[in-house]
Amino acid sequence: MKKGIPATGKPPKTFVLDTNVILHDYRCIYNFQENNIVIPIVVLEELDKFKKGNEQINYNAREFVRILDSIAGDRVFGDGVSLGKTLGRLSIATGKPFTQEMMDSFDEVTPDHRILAVAYDEKRKRPEGVTALVSKDVNLRMKAKSLGIDAQDYLSGQVKDVDHIKKDAGTLEVAAEQIAALYSGSDGLDAAALKPPLYANQILLLKSGEATALACYHKRSNRLKRVDKLRAYGIEPRNAEQTFAMHVLMHPDIQLVSLTGIAGTGKTLLALAAALAQEGSYDQILLSRPVIPLQNQDLGFLPGAINEKLMPYMLPLYDNLAVIKSKLKPTSREAVHIEELQRQNKLMITPLAYIRGRSLNNTFFIIDEAQNLTPHEVKTIVTRAGEGTKMVFTGDIQQIDSPYLDIRSNGLTHLSDRMLGEEIFAHVNLVKGERSELAELAGKKL
Repeated sequence: MKKGIPATGKPPKTFVLDTNVILHDYRCIYNFQENNIVIPIVVLEELDKFKKGNEQINYNAREFVRILDSIAGDRVFGDGVSLGKTLGRLSIATGKPFTQEMMDSFDEVTPDHRILAVAYDEKRKRPEGVTALVSKDVNLRMKAKSLGIDAQDYLSGQVKDVDHIKKDAGTLEVAAEQIAALYSGSDGLDAAALKPPLYANQILLLKSGEATALACYHKRSNRLKRVDKLRAYGIEPRNAEQTFAMHVLMHPDIQLVSLTGIAGTGKTLLALAAALAQEGSYDQILLSRPVIPLQNQDLGFLPGAINEKLMPYMLPLYDNLAVIKSKLKPTSREAVHIEELQRQNKLMITPLAYIRGRSLNNTFFIIDEAQNLTPHEVKTIVTRAGEGTKMVFTGDIQQIDSPYLDIRSNGLTHLSDRMLGEEIFAHVNLVKGERSELAELAGKKL
């Protein structure tokens, strides 16, 4: 067998990586099987600009450079170095001249266009093979295709089917006596005879004629348990999905929850109310959300210290807290207790950048707008969970602000898909807007 030819007999493909792929997943070079990886040297220049900082992309840039330093030798600028026994080779390509077609198409010599020049040169060197540019930038992929270069998104970690994440609670037709049995005692309903097979913490609307009941499947006992409407700090569920959400949020054995739904469905509000109702069981309540500035403005453009800089991005969390306070009398025990929790730093709104390296023990942690996180960022957050910690991720997977994430590749979708069926995890999709009739209409129509 010739050197570089896999056991399949087919020559390996060549993938040219864009900078954003590495910033998305610093271990991406190990996810291309037996195929070869080419990194344009301009990518290293761009990574150098991201090395300083506390955000996930800064961490990814630093980690990738460390990996590259550990495996790269002089040959990395020639025919490349092996990435492993069953993997391809990694090489770094120096700058390549623009073709006449590129000069006619693009006025500026930008990093993106220098990456295109390398991809074009790699394709020229292997006319019979497959060479493709891998980028999370849709516009750059379109530019590549205009030059006859194959281009694709970075697919590792993407969820193929998101229908089970977006749908509401399933309806299950049962006999009238089964609904009666569900209400008659606390032991629930035996699920052995029910079809189709159920997964752990699956939420269901049981129906028999006009009679209905809300239920949740407990895998360990193989029984359906009735879901009752729970009230927390003045917040009461207004529909079936909110009732399900409050149930899993208040359940002590469910340590990880994902709540999805359009704006105004009450995801963050329910999570915060449930956290406050259970604060006696936790040492601290943390609320956070990724900072996604508009028009690519950095935090440095805003005046003041870090807390003042973050305030505009954290206002939605304060708004939800204000809604809960509005449901309470100012002199009530609950309202006074909220103020005490804030003074004692037991109820804190904090940036996600401060989470790395921490071990969060006995904490109720709410991560809002999680659809703007990458799968690796979500993994980083969840692995911070210590003993007694509960984590709740909320977001709208159809309203993503990050230019390099979509409905299949964002961290919230990834979490909901990979964890589905685990006994300590539950997912609820909220479908009915409760903020206002206008907000619900806008969420559906605009």
